[in-house]
Amino acid sequence: MTHIQPFKAIRPVRDKVQLVASRPYYAYTKRMLAAKLKSNPYTFIHIINPEFHKKNKTKPNTKGRFLRVKERFNEFFEEGIFLQDEKDSIYVYRQTKDGHQYLGFIGGADLNEYKAGKIKKHEETITKREATFSKYLKTVGFNAEPVLLFHKHHDDLNSLLLAQTKVRAEYEYTTTDRVKHELWVIDDENTLQEIQHHFNDIEETYIADGHHRCASSARYFEESEIKSKVNQHALAFFISDQKLNILDFNRVVKDLNGLSIKSYLEIISNSFIIKEKPGKTYAPKQSGEISMYLEQKWYSLTPLPELINYEHPVERLDTYILTQLILQPILNIQDLKEDERIDFVSGDKGMKGLKKVVDKGVAKVAFGLFPISPRQLIDVADANLIMPPKSTWIEPKLRSGLTIYPLETE
Repeated sequence: MTHIQPFKAIRPVRDKVQLVASRPYYAYTKRMLAAKLKSNPYTFIHIINPEFHKKNKTKPNTKGRFLRVKERFNEFFEEGIFLQDEKDSIYVYRQTKDGHQYLGFIGGADLNEYKAGKIKKHEETITKREATFSKYLKTVGFNAEPVLLFHKHHDDLNSLLLAQTKVRAEYEYTTTDRVKHELWVIDDENTLQEIQHHFNDIEETYIADGHHRCASSARYFEESEIKSKVNQHALAFFISDQKLNILDFNRVVKDLNGLSIKSYLEIISNSFIIKEKPGKTYAPKQSGEISMYLEQKWYSLTPLPELINYEHPVERLDTYILTQLILQPILNIQDLKEDERIDFVSGDKGMKGLKKVVDKGVAKVAFGLFPISPRQLIDVADANLIMPPKSTWIEPKLRSGLTIYPLETE
């Protein structure tokens, strides 16, 4: 049983939404960030980075910085850039990118379900980051970036979604990255009840993206002196597993740990069947195959079956196999999160992205992985296990400041 909570979203006025809603702060390079802040006075980034024009700056992740975020947020509201819906609503959001449509509901996810293990995770969270973001929520009083939750396909919910898109959207705009965004506001009580009724059929949901945001919201709720229906929920985008798009998340390594190319290939041949692949790029054709780019050549690596535990949800994943058979024992990459010799390239850049990094000399060797499936992710989460770091690049990537969840108690 899954509960989705309607709420009174704070959101941009229609004529400024394309200027306000932004990618998350961490998605921009410093140069891009500065250019955006200089050229767009309405971007939500001015709230997240409220000291762009100030000389006296506060320290990051302090209460002083968070108070300035809240102050800038209030200024946006007073300037008429934001409005707040008068009725509790659930929001239908559709993002269209490269011909793929991501369609789902934005609403509140019940944090009691997270605590009970009904909202399932597949990544570890860092306690320090949880605590920081929990303090942020307590100070600023709003949540602007949804957790991405997916669930098993439900025909009636899908029909409801499609029906809502037949009328004119409240928002319809395209961003400079050629992604189309549409939002519909549902405040009819009968329709809201119907949505909630169908969500009751869904036994559990799975975190696709936003593990730290979900954990921090749960911590904020637990530590709140006054608990309410509002702070019991976290801003979330609910999407069917059939609409989700999980891309590969690939690896590049700066050196061969002192090995010659000949020695390196000889060592990995003890664990893999190696085949050289002609052509400009080569991507794995299925799970259980890894592509490798080294010295302007592409290879297919297939692990020897006797080395793989195919019954284990994590140990059969290509990300785990690569780590256990090459990265750790041969290249001496012991900590994927901290080692500066390894980097990660998102699947939206493709094998061309890997080739570019190596050909530029930034890395010596690159590994391409076949995308993990929703079924594999579910198997890991259902077993209460954790995937290796950077195992998935999941889309849609959601915008900050499109539907803001207010956290003040009722």
